Amino acid sequence: MTQIPQQSMDFLKASAPFDQLQDEVLSSSAKHITVAYVSPENADQILLEKANSLFLISSGQFSIKDSGQAQRHLSEGDFFGIDNLLNNLAHPIEISVDSAGLIYCLDGATFHQLCEDYPQIAHFFDTYQNEQLHNDGVIDSKSMWLHKPISEVIKDFVGCTDVSTSILDGIKQMAHDRISSLLVTEDNQLVGILTDRDIRNRVVAAQADVSAPIRTVMTQDPIRITQNRTLFDALCSMTEHGIHHLPVIDRHSQKPVGMLTASDMIRHQRGNVLFLIDELAKAKSLYELTRLSWQLPHYFAKHAKRLGDFDVAGKVLSQATDIMTRKLLTFYQQKHGNPPFDYCWLVYGSQAREDQTMGSDQDNALLMEREPDQHESLYFANMADYVCQGLGKCGIKLCDGNIMASNPRLRMSVDQAIEETRKWVAEPTNEAILHFNIFLDARCVAGNQTLFDTLQTAREPLLKQPIFLAALARHAAQDNVPLSMFQKFVYQKGHSPEDCIDVKVNAVAIINNLVRIYALAKGLKMPSTLGRLNNLTDSADLTEKDADNLRDIWLFFNRLRWRHQLHNNVTDNYVSVSDLSSIEKHQLKAAFKSIRIAQQGISMKFAGGLG
Repeated sequence: MTQIPQQSMDFLKASAPFDQLQDEVLSSSAKHITVAYVSPENADQILLEKANSLFLISSGQFSIKDSGQAQRHLSEGDFFGIDNLLNNLAHPIEISVDSAGLIYCLDGATFHQLCEDYPQIAHFFDTYQNEQLHNDGVIDSKSMWLHKPISEVIKDFVGCTDVSTSILDGIKQMAHDRISSLLVTEDNQLVGILTDRDIRNRVVAAQADVSAPIRTVMTQDPIRITQNRTLFDALCSMTEHGIHHLPVIDRHSQKPVGMLTASDMIRHQRGNVLFLIDELAKAKSLYELTRLSWQLPHYFAKHAKRLGDFDVAGKVLSQATDIMTRKLLTFYQQKHGNPPFDYCWLVYGSQAREDQTMGSDQDNALLMEREPDQHESLYFANMADYVCQGLGKCGIKLCDGNIMASNPRLRMSVDQAIEETRKWVAEPTNEAILHFNIFLDARCVAGNQTLFDTLQTAREPLLKQPIFLAALARHAAQDNVPLSMFQKFVYQKGHSPEDCIDVKVNAVAIINNLVRIYALAKGLKMPSTLGRLNNLTDSADLTEKDADNLRDIWLFFNRLRWRHQLHNNVTDNYVSVSDLSSIEKHQLKAAFKSIRIAQQGISMKFAGGLG
């Protein structure tokens, strides 16, 4: 094991939640990190030596049992040892090395100090321990299933009996119907409930006369809920009152219409997208990965109903695609051995921005430590082809423009990528901008993050050059919003229905282009449009009011296209104006006007008004 502060600091800077901390704090923490290459031969010894540590996996795959819970299968970006640290335990950690790799060990004292000084760190690991996904947007998405109306999930059958029924007959009915509770009514109104617990405590233990009326042992006047409420309301009620059975009644007649149990809640939660993402991460083969990935569209179609669901759906889908990519890389390397030298897998466009939709294709590339020889080049070519084809099988369609790592032109060394950027900046023609605009939104999803950081650092001053920004601004100002001189909608030609607007090309992409220019001018490196806007509010180039306006417009159009795709079971972005409500049509026109004004503003700011 070795201590490499700079390497450790670089790793922390790229790892949530530590990426929220200042460099000084990271530098101090890095001094307390030990890096170990963990293999089957030394794994137990390392765990023994670093018993009171937080373990951060940089590479490799491991099967871990570090608490009273079941064994977990972990890989890059995962943590273990958290339960011991948070709860002051000394639970033995069992490790099985599926694929050897690097693990960073942060000593317990430093971990506790960070949690004490920075509440967001403590919150992150509290939620991590509870198997929540550590991202506010995705945490919000966790509630999708909870906002279903109860009426959509309860069964038609409800176990019910009259108060005059004997205890024995009631128990026989429960056994016959294979149910764990029985609603008790009087004049068709709910007056009680008999559960397995009542039978144990009030019948068996009390040796009650089973010929007596069921009202003598039932729980009287039970907590209930109406069928128009949501699963979230039901969960809150069950949690608040500590009950496992919740009768559902009609909101008007007050008659019993169903029952919700703790088992029902668990069953519905298994439809949660976080469960699917967790299953993707555990996939052991391409077959498993494809089988699970094709459940995602069905999940969104079934569960994404509210506007807030559409706001986070793109992020959820992008994170799922990230996982698929990493799994495919792992599958290939398990079969063909480790790569000859370091690389990082880059994604561009919507996946990089984390705003994928059901129609998004894959845009990716391979960034290599150096130029490969013929043998090394063959390894990377085969790996890239395997991953791209695998993503295609998982439903992330191949790019029509061949912006994929399987394209030899998109497998290049860091030096080659930097030189390519210089060429972009030197000759920013309209045709060139059309080609390389997508490469300006980039993110590393696998491999050596340092390679990508090196590229970004070298690109930053190049992409901030005024002449280059002016060319981007002129290009962005040329994209017309679909409004005529008289503020009438201009519809997509040759499309049915005839009143369609491509909200991706005519709105979302334009906003992405505008925000990207402001971000490049400020030297921002995050690819997300919303992330960029959040970090541009203190910029002299874009006022907080204008940034908020662009954010609202972007979210509005994103909601429209997600709703269109899910409701119509399509993957295009052609929204029919006739499908919009009256207020939405007004909002649509106002949004296009705002985009036009923003285009004029960026043209004046960066291109001297030349569009």
